[in-house]
Amino acid sequence: MGVDPRQMVAGVLTVTMFVMLGNMIKNDHFDSLPVDSDTSIHSISKQSIGNGPWKQDGESLKPCWTKPVLQEADQSQGFVTFSLTNGPEYHVSQIADAVIVARYLRAILVIPDIRGSKPGDKRNFDDIYDVEHFVRSLDGVVKVASTQPTEVSARNLAVVKVPNRVSEDYVAENIEPVFKSKGNIRLTTYFPSVNMKKMKEKSNIESIACMAMFETLELQPEVNEVVESMVERLRTLSAKSKGQFIAVDLRVDILERKSCQGNSALKSKSCYGPEEIGVFLRKVGFNTDTTLYLTQSRWDSSLDALKNLFPKTYTKESIMPIDKKAKFLDSESTELEKVIDFYMCSESDVFVPAISGLFYANVAGKRIASGKTQILVPADIPGSSAALTDYISHYVTKKNHFSYSCFC
Repeated sequence: MGVDPRQMVAGVLTVTMFVMLGNMIKNDHFDSLPVDSDTSIHSISKQSIGNGPWKQDGESLKPCWTKPVLQEADQSQGFVTFSLTNGPEYHVSQIADAVIVARYLRAILVIPDIRGSKPGDKRNFDDIYDVEHFVRSLDGVVKVASTQPTEVSARNLAVVKVPNRVSEDYVAENIEPVFKSKGNIRLTTYFPSVNMKKMKEKSNIESIACMAMFETLELQPEVNEVVESMVERLRTLSAKSKGQFIAVDLRVDILERKSCQGNSALKSKSCYGPEEIGVFLRKVGFNTDTTLYLTQSRWDSSLDALKNLFPKTYTKESIMPIDKKAKFLDSESTELEKVIDFYMCSESDVFVPAISGLFYANVAGKRIASGKTQILVPADIPGSSAALTDYISHYVTKKNHFSYSCFC
């Protein structure tokens, strides 16, 4: 049978087109494309698998720490008291340090209160967290008292400063002598730096820290219900991306203090403004239908540039149930708002920290433990063909976060 020359030509052209397309995808870059372009090679290559570079969550990791058992004979009669301050990103670290100190001293740990940044802003532990779960999780580790005994007053309560990620040596040298002298102590944790480094070798104190950071704190039912309703609302609004949404830690007041507002080129720095975040998300392939949740509580005009790129951008005020706003959004305290943000950023499909710091570090730890490792950090990658994987947090790519010491 003879071969039709026209068929041969058509075949050659078809092969050539596939080769050209392959080379285009291989050499994919966006620096020369306008931000609002929906016809980039990246968007073409990703739309068929969910309108963006979404990835499925991995499996939740399993705890690999050993829960220590406290012998009754080793129990002292002294008390360790402390407060949770500055927001949930600090709470998990403060809990860990307090449990380590109380365990070492064989002291009784008093359930902390929660204090905000303003004078008089004070809450009970169970206003935010599940107190029964907290006590149950520490069973056998330390003894827990629900309230500070009346006989323990400021007169016989020594205030001791504790560095975050406190060591046994530090407790022995700086805290134990005070405890033996006074009988009761009050801890205040300070943070010399954000230290979330993975431990090279496992130790008993690290097992206690792991258990305290990742097992003791759960939201009390009403707060948890608000978070779940907001997550569900965002998933409903994200039908075109199969219910997936991005949480961005972006707060205008912090950006202004750090002088991060404005439209500047992405570079290595500690924070990024709204338009920079929008350009970054478009560059890595998320299209204009993508749903964004911002940790900013109420809308600010500086966010308009981001909303122009991603119209489905929301803050708490637009997705929180109306009957919950008076208590959780319109109060003078911001503690509940911070807690909601922490857990929203932990539950989202993608997390983008526009601001570096402890919030980013501890949200990353919670996400790593639950298998939600799509944490994208804006940065200027040399060259114009940087892939999405180039922006994955070093906590994930290098597995150097403390959580990798705790989970297998």
